[in-house]
Amino acid sequence: MTFESGRTRRCFLCRAAMLAPSDRRLIDAQGRERVFPVACVSCGILTERDADPAESWQHLAQRLRGPTFVPDPDAPYGLDIYTLRTAATRLGRGLRPLAPEDRTALLAPHSLLTAHAALYDLADGPPVSLGLLCRPAELDAVLAGLASQAGWTDDVAILLDGKAEPPRAVTVAGFAPGAVRVARRPLAGDFAAQRNTLQELARHAWMLQLDTDETIVPETGRLLPALAALAEDGGVLSVGLPRCNRVDGVLSDVYPDVQYRLNRTSVRYAGRVHERPAVDGGWRHSFIALHGAIEHRLSRSHVRARSRDYEALDPGRGRPEEEDALLRPYRD
Repeated sequence: MTFESGRTRRCFLCRAAMLAPSDRRLIDAQGRERVFPVACVSCGILTERDADPAESWQHLAQRLRGPTFVPDPDAPYGLDIYTLRTAATRLGRGLRPLAPEDRTALLAPHSLLTAHAALYDLADGPPVSLGLLCRPAELDAVLAGLASQAGWTDDVAILLDGKAEPPRAVTVAGFAPGAVRVARRPLAGDFAAQRNTLQELARHAWMLQLDTDETIVPETGRLLPALAALAEDGGVLSVGLPRCNRVDGVLSDVYPDVQYRLNRTSVRYAGRVHERPAVDGGWRHSFIALHGAIEHRLSRSHVRARSRDYEALDPGRGRPEEEDALLRPYRD
C-alpha cells in the first residue's frame, strides 16, 4: 500500500508501509467511542492522521513497561488487545487478559474493546526445534554456523534437496549427540512440501524454519520458547517475525516482510513458491512478534533471477513486481 498519513508512510509500531484509511472504532471502559482515520493493515494499530511516529512510540513504550497496560484516551493512537500483544513483544514482553471479555477479544480480533491487560517479561516456554532448508553444497557452512544457536534449541533438523534419505545424526559443537540431524528429499519445485517434511522432522511441538541465506541472532532465538508459550495461551498456531532483506548488504524497502516461520509442527504450508502456513481460522490464529528479526542476505543477481524462477515453477505466483521493490533501499 502507498497510503501515507500526515507524517509517514510507515506504521510507527511495526514499521510496515501498510497504512490505510480506516473507520475502525474502539470503545473504552467508560463506554466512550473513538473512531480512527488510519490503520496499519499489518499489525492493526490505529492512529490519528497527524500522529507523530516517534512521539507515539515513546508514549506507547512507556505504558508497555508497567505491570498493567491502561490505555490513554488522549493518545494519538489506539489498539485492541490483539495488537497490544504484538506491541508488547517489541519490548520483550507478553500479556495476560484481565477479564473474560478481554480474553474473548484476544481470541476474536479485531475487537471494539480498547486494550487492557497484565504485562510480564517473556522468559520461559516449551522447547522449540530449528529447521533448515539447505542445498547439499551449503551443508558444511550451515553446520559451521550452528553453534551460535545452541543456547536456545536442542533439536535441529536440516533437510537437503536430493534423493530421499532418512535423517542421520551429525556432530556439531555445543549440541548433544543426536541433536542435529540431516535428511534428504527432492525439492521438485515445491517449497511447501519441503517445509512440511521439515515440520515432520521436529522433535518438539514448535519449530522455527529458516533458509540457508537467513539467520537470527541468539538473543532473538532465546525468546522463541516464551513466544511459543504466549501463542499457546492465546490459541495461536503461527507466529510471524520481521525479515530484513539485505541486498548486497543494503536494507531493502521490502521491510518488515513478515515471515510466519515459528509454527506448531501440526501446521502445514501451502504454495509451491512464496509458501505460507495454512492456518485454520486464518490470521486470527497468528500474530506478529517484534522482539527480533530474521536477517536475509541476497545479491542483486539473485533478486533479478528469483522472480523469474518462481514464476516458472508456479505461473501467476512468482511476484515479478516484487523485484523492483527489493532492489530499492529502505526509506521511512
